[in-house]
Amino acid sequence: MFFSDEYFMQIALGEAEAAFEEGEIPVGAVIVLNNKIIAKAHNLTQTLNDVTAHAEMQALTAASHYLGAKYLNDCVLYVTLEPCVMCAGALYWAQIGRIVFGTSDVKRGYSLVNAPLLHPKTEVQKGVLAKDCQALLEIFFKKKRME
Repeated sequence: MFFSDEYFMQIALGEAEAAFEEGEIPVGAVIVLNNKIIAKAHNLTQTLNDVTAHAEMQALTAASHYLGAKYLNDCVLYVTLEPCVMCAGALYWAQIGRIVFGTSDVKRGYSLVNAPLLHPKTEVQKGVLAKDCQALLEIFFKKKRME
């Protein structure tokens, strides 16, 4: 059975919703290998008091431990928000095969930098369930501004 990008992005959105409930910026990530989820994560920067605890970083660590390997050439990362420069660097070193993200990060996304930050073999698909991903972020920050 083959699952679509939308299917896996829905699972990443579930992770983002978990982050939202924990007071974290609602970003979720899922790493898939051969149509099987090998890692799920969401932002934990507040919980861990760690600025590097982005969803992508947590998922990369979990996937690497699962595989017993540092390279994720055959894996796909599904993440609700475009990775930042830090995460793009980690994804480069992991040689992730493909990245699928929901909404663009117009303030801190890796694509704002005029240099190739991802591994040259990494494929990128953007805009999968973008409206849903964006809406969750907007609700979160609107709520934060009201506090």
